[in-house]
Amino acid sequence: MEKPNLKRKVEAVRKFIGFIMIVIFIPTLFFLFTAFDKEKQQVKGFHDVLDEKIVINSISLPQAGQMLDKDGNVFSEYRQPFRIIVKDIPTFIQDVFLVSEDRYFYEHVGFDFAAISRAIIENTKSSSIEQGGSTITQQLSRNLFLDHERTYNRKLSEVLYAYQLERKLSKKEIITAYLNTIYFHNQVYGVEAAAQFYFNKPLLELSEAEMAFIAAIPNNPAKYNPLRHFDTTKARQERLIDQMVQAKKITAEKAAFIKNEEINLHIKERIDLYPDYAVYVEEELRQLIAKQDGFQTKIEAANSEEKKKQLEEALNEKFEAILSKGVKIHTALDPQLQVQTTKAVNEGLPYPKMEGAAVVIDHEQKEIAALSGGKHYQKHEFNRSFQAFRQPGSAIKPLLVYGPYLNKFNAPITELVNANNYCKSDYCPKNYGGGQYGKVTLKKALARSYNTPAVRLLEKTGIDEAFSILNAFSFTRIVEEDYRLPAAIGGFTYGMSPLELTDAYTVFVDGTYQPSRAIRQVTDLEGNLLYKWEDIQETIWSKSTNEKMRELLREVVNNGTAARATAPSTYIGGKTGTTNDYHDFWFIGLVDQYTAGVWVGYDMPANMQRIEKNQPEVRVWNNIWR
Repeated sequence: MEKPNLKRKVEAVRKFIGFIMIVIFIPTLFFLFTAFDKEKQQVKGFHDVLDEKIVINSISLPQAGQMLDKDGNVFSEYRQPFRIIVKDIPTFIQDVFLVSEDRYFYEHVGFDFAAISRAIIENTKSSSIEQGGSTITQQLSRNLFLDHERTYNRKLSEVLYAYQLERKLSKKEIITAYLNTIYFHNQVYGVEAAAQFYFNKPLLELSEAEMAFIAAIPNNPAKYNPLRHFDTTKARQERLIDQMVQAKKITAEKAAFIKNEEINLHIKERIDLYPDYAVYVEEELRQLIAKQDGFQTKIEAANSEEKKKQLEEALNEKFEAILSKGVKIHTALDPQLQVQTTKAVNEGLPYPKMEGAAVVIDHEQKEIAALSGGKHYQKHEFNRSFQAFRQPGSAIKPLLVYGPYLNKFNAPITELVNANNYCKSDYCPKNYGGGQYGKVTLKKALARSYNTPAVRLLEKTGIDEAFSILNAFSFTRIVEEDYRLPAAIGGFTYGMSPLELTDAYTVFVDGTYQPSRAIRQVTDLEGNLLYKWEDIQETIWSKSTNEKMRELLREVVNNGTAARATAPSTYIGGKTGTTNDYHDFWFIGLVDQYTAGVWVGYDMPANMQRIEKNQPEVRVWNNIWR
């Protein structure tokens, strides 16, 4: 029985010593601040130390950002956290917080000596800090710069930060920052976000009863979460209204009216549409920041993996910082076309575990209008439209073989080429099914996708010259080992993504190329331009060559391997592609306004010969336009 008694005595002594030290510390701190006001030179020295140790030039708060479609409608929001910063905050809700949290806000210098003293007396009754005596400025300091640990060291830091905030900011700036910072549960921060989340309307449109209701939440967000404890929140709202009467901010009659107003929550549903497209926009924004802010050049020039890693980490930090600033990302998304594209992939591949991807580009504007990252795609899953790199098969022939050949030799599409077997050293490619067709026209060779003519044409053009044209497009994984004859029929080390291949096919619009983009521009909340692509259009081949290529691609659809391709368009042209062992099916095609590409396959490559005749890639492509 001795040990428990000893423990209680030790605890009592500890509390007593703590009480004495705090009682001595607080008056001393108060005296020092008062003395500093009297001794200007000493004040200057103390403030210099504060300015050196606690740097506060401005307050930057993370807030919700938005993605907008081609018509300016929001289709995706960043809501971790969900915060919308506002400067115009109604006086009523300010008064509710001031009355309940800090009645002497406009008199103190960041901390309230009387409130802290009262808290000390209460805390000596417990083994921990139960009452903080914190002013609004102290709470803001804690939310911005400190943690929520209940220790006296943290409390002292809180006081110093609060004093520094009062020196650097006006009272209006502090109360505004506080009301934009506080937590309202459900990942909601700030009064404007709370108004929009709980009542689905702006703060300025809330009634006073609704303002008081949301003001009841931050005192204990879990306890006063209105989605779970509505009655508890309503009871605290009424207590806050009573405090407003006591403080003579409103009359008893008005208080009764406010209390009697029925509160009806209208929870704002998160806007998170078209995940396939939204995830790609995030990736493109990262690329845009990397290019415009110089990260791309530095990463390419990095002389070590460690340096490259450091630069990539810095890029990621900048990317996250931009997203947290509440930016508006204006995109080229066509919602109707996006729905059609994802539906075409979801419903057009009724085979277990078989996947697909599709990309639709407005080739006149060089903008990505829609894309599908896979069947029933979920946000931040592997997005096959730009993350899957596969062998292109014969879909590469127009870009690497026929276009360069026609441009170099100005050959007519009726020129004959040998479609019999071909061998060079130990490389002996064959046509599909082993067929030999003698002399055929260029038009027929591409339409029927014969392999041996393609290899002969690449050899005649010259591998280096043909690849110099291919490298004008945005293919990111072409390597030196690819510079060989098998590339003519799709033999690459890593291959291409559906987006890359579809993007390259936009050259067949008019013989020029400019990278296709999803992002039109990025602005801040005030509409100021932050980022925008500055791409340059490049001529790839002559107008004559392009006209011939369009005729060749039309023949593929009219009388060749893509004869099933249809669309409500005056022009349809394209090219199919099948890789070794039937691991990949491709169809990239053009209509009047769009270039669209479809890839079909398994994530872990597997033979699909059993469905080859069904041409699922063409069926998906057709369904995009229905």
